[in-house]
Amino acid sequence: MIEVLAKLGRGPVFLAGEVLECVITFTNPLSASSTSASSEMLAWASAQIHCQFHASENRVALPPSDGSKHDVQAENETVFVPNRGERGQCILSTPPKILFCDLRLDPGESKSYSYCEMLPIDGPPSFRGQSVKYVYKLTIGCQRVNSPIKLLRVPFRVLVLHGLKDYQFPQDEAVAPSNPFLEEEEGLKKDSRLADLATELLMVATSRRSLHLYNISNTRGKVGTFCIFKTVYKIGEDVIGTFNFSEGDIPCLQFSVSLQTEESIQEEFQRRRGQPGSFSTHARHQEACLHTAQSSFSLPIPLSSTPGFTTNIVSLKWRLHFEFVTSGESAGTCLVRGSQSEAVTWTGVEQIDVDTFSWDLPIKVLPTNPILASYVSQFSSTNSITI
Repeated sequence: MIEVLAKLGRGPVFLAGEVLECVITFTNPLSASSTSASSEMLAWASAQIHCQFHASENRVALPPSDGSKHDVQAENETVFVPNRGERGQCILSTPPKILFCDLRLDPGESKSYSYCEMLPIDGPPSFRGQSVKYVYKLTIGCQRVNSPIKLLRVPFRVLVLHGLKDYQFPQDEAVAPSNPFLEEEEGLKKDSRLADLATELLMVATSRRSLHLYNISNTRGKVGTFCIFKTVYKIGEDVIGTFNFSEGDIPCLQFSVSLQTEESIQEEFQRRRGQPGSFSTHARHQEACLHTAQSSFSLPIPLSSTPGFTTNIVSLKWRLHFEFVTSGESAGTCLVRGSQSEAVTWTGVEQIDVDTFSWDLPIKVLPTNPILASYVSQFSSTNSITI
């Protein structure tokens, strides 16, 4: 028996273009209950990164693929096929790397190997939607002599930040930012600079603030104004906005704000022409606001959510969805006098005519530092298998 342990040192979330590093340890455990211990042999081990794409047949019409071709090797259990048994199709993969050949482990002995691979910068982000899914995995294949291959799959999450692909690092290393007190390999140095660059680009894009004022009105008149200071955010940030109803002509009884994503299939892949998008609500604020002059809301963007993106098949956009309930009468008629005694009591009316309307405000949501996203990731940094 051999235990195979794969550990992602920095966590299970990466930016496209970064280098994924995984330490894979092979151990021949020494059991106290066993009376005879023997050496174990592995013929070889290999590792490869791949992205699986799966689409809902009810929503997405994909063109016929070349999967009809009969691949004899894929059915052979001694051939390393990383996506064997996976749903959907493999749309992206890195070249396989051999970790070792003919490994012998004595009882209690362990051997560790480091797997490093740059994540393709032009791939899609990790996404689990209602219509499509993009799932990234590192698959490690191991084989004993004259035995089928065993696969250890390590799922991880990929965030895509547009703009990194076109960035050119300085050719003169003398002017490039570096720490003279640390000795770094060239690949790790560039990877660290890529993460720093992504953090800087995100900070610049999301720190710009300017006052955005919107008049809220329906067919009968003005309800109020809405104020927001920016429309570009990172996942993990809060969307904050304020309302001013004091200048409105129409009384607002209630409002709600929802933070939503719209998943839309590109027209050429829609199952039905004019197919509507799929909406998901990530946070919601609702408030009764009759006779309220000002109000505000704060909606957190979950770190586990997917930033906006577009591929040839699907696009994901973010928006704020507003719903307002307004009175069909003036503000004064929303209260009635309850008694004629010296102590006057004002109570709400039992019935009132209302109007409802909605409004959508598009916003832009970008990725964040992958280390922060790792704290709430559903994936584990450590995965193991026994062969």
